[in-house]
Amino acid sequence: MPDRIVLSRAGFLRRIEAGRKHQREACAHGNGAQPQRVASELVAAPCLDPVQAVTLGRLMRKAAAVLGGPVEIEWALDDAGFKLLQARPLTMTPVSVPDEIWLTHPGLTGHPAGVGWGAGRAVVVSCECELARVAPGDVLVTSVPGPALSHLLPRLAGVVAELGGSTSHLASLARERGVPMVLGVLDATTRIPDGSQVAVDGVAGVVRWMA
Repeated sequence: MPDRIVLSRAGFLRRIEAGRKHQREACAHGNGAQPQRVASELVAAPCLDPVQAVTLGRLMRKAAAVLGGPVEIEWALDDAGFKLLQARPLTMTPVSVPDEIWLTHPGLTGHPAGVGWGAGRAVVVSCECELARVAPGDVLVTSVPGPALSHLLPRLAGVVAELGGSTSHLASLARERGVPMVLGVLDATTRIPDGSQVAVDGVAGVVRWMA
C-alpha cells in the first residue's frame, strides 16, 4: 500500500500518511529485478521527506499548467533529483453527496482510487476462484486488486481492496470506466460483512455499510 501525500492547492504540505511496503524490487545485476523483503523499520516509514514531497508537488503543478487541467504523473527519483517520466490528464467527476442515512453507519477509509459514489451488495472474496460469485451491480471487497479484476469493472457498482493505491493500473482503469474504488482499506475483508449493503465513495475514499 503506497504512501499518501496531501498538499494544499498552493503547494504547502498538509500531511504524509505512510503506507505499508513489505517488499521492494532491487537490481539483480543483469538478471532483471528481484523482490527483496523490506527491513521492518522501513515498512511503515514514508518514502519521501517533507521537502521532497513539496518538490514533487511543484513538479505536478507544472505538468498541470502545461496540460491545462488536473493530471496524474509518473516519476522517478535518483541522486540528481526527480525525473518526470509521464503526465496525462486526470479524469475528474463532480463529488456526489450520499444520503444522510449512510453517515450514521460504520465505515472505513482508504485511498480514493475511482470516481463517483455507488452502492450495492458486498461480495467478499479471498481468491480469484471466487470471482464467479460477483453479479452485476455488486461491490467487490477483496484483499488484493489484481489484474484479473479488470474484466469485471464494467459490471461492478464499486471496488474495495485492502492493498493498492490510487496510482495503480487498476485504479486508472476504474477512473476511465467511472467505477467508484477505494484501495488500501485496512481489514476490509474481515470488517465488511459479506452480503451487506455497502456504499463506496471513490472521491473521499470512504466505505460504509449497513451493520
